[in-house]
Amino acid sequence: MASHLAKSKREESKSMQSFKRISVSEARTLIAAGSAQIVDIRDDQSYASSHVQGATHLTNSNLQDFVSDADPDRPLLVYCYHGNSSQSAAAFLTEKGFEDVYSVDGGFEHWRVNHPEDTIPGQPS
Repeated sequence: MASHLAKSKREESKSMQSFKRISVSEARTLIAAGSAQIVDIRDDQSYASSHVQGATHLTNSNLQDFVSDADPDRPLLVYCYHGNSSQSAAAFLTEKGFEDVYSVDGGFEHWRVNHPEDTIPGQPS
């Protein structure tokens, strides 16, 4: 019974963890410190067109590998188009055991407009 209660407390603690929202400026600071992982959850064409330098494109087909291979103890930045879908993705990744997850407010569009030097344009076909 005691082990069951301990397990329940751990699960409760884990489910109480949640992602945080972060501005592009704060995200840039984490990236500059060299500790953050960053994922782009936009569609294939949008990612190919342009993305934040160093971002991993996270899709349904590589999600399981990412969850298995990425370091759950390093900060994880998640961005989408405008900062809405990234909140759901950040919550999901928190549930998968990532400890320090951030949804980037304003998403890629805010990043691209305010810090184009951080983005990589796609290659023409």
